[in-house]
Amino acid sequence: MQFKIIDMEKWKRKEYFEHYYNNVPCTYSLTTNIDITILLNTINNQNFKFYPVMIYCISSIVNAHDEFKTSIDDDGNVGVFDIINPSYTIFDKGTQTFSSIWTDYNSDFISFYKNYLNDMEQYGIIDKPIAKPEITPNLFNISSIPWTIFTSFNLNIDKGTKYLLPIFTIGKFFEQDDKMLLPLSLQVHHAVCDGFHASRFINELQEAVNSFPL
Repeated sequence: MQFKIIDMEKWKRKEYFEHYYNNVPCTYSLTTNIDITILLNTINNQNFKFYPVMIYCISSIVNAHDEFKTSIDDDGNVGVFDIINPSYTIFDKGTQTFSSIWTDYNSDFISFYKNYLNDMEQYGIIDKPIAKPEITPNLFNISSIPWTIFTSFNLNIDKGTKYLLPIFTIGKFFEQDDKMLLPLSLQVHHAVCDGFHASRFINELQEAVNSFPL
């Protein structure tokens, strides 16, 4: 993991960052439906699990763009991670609670899938809020609410305007007009991510699920 500090005086987003981080602190969320019809047919034919496939697709787009890898280190420096790994929630049916596990991102899907399966085998039975230790700063969050179809979702985080990394929430997929649709919410900080970037993410994610494996 590397963290490249941004030269603020040369950064094209300097004024935008200062405005939305210091003057008018602002985060926002955007919720849409992703068409996963093609993806479901593909993974069913290849016997892949749906959740890690979506985690991989989301992670691949996140890692393709600096606005989703921008953060602030312990010394207050704004910078960009070279790689950012997904931290995702899993549900314990017995206790009806959840745990968070993170997995090393790999652009090669099979390698990532193996990493996911290994993490699930090792940490999936640990009933704690954070099941996998050794938390690293280059993590972004994915949550799953597979029991509910939602049209809007927003996290209200204490001091959330100091948190720059994206947060994703996926819901229960459903059928509509002969398509299978997946609710997806993206929550970002306006200091580093504008509507253009959020829209590009959604469009590229749709392309990624249609052409899986990448």
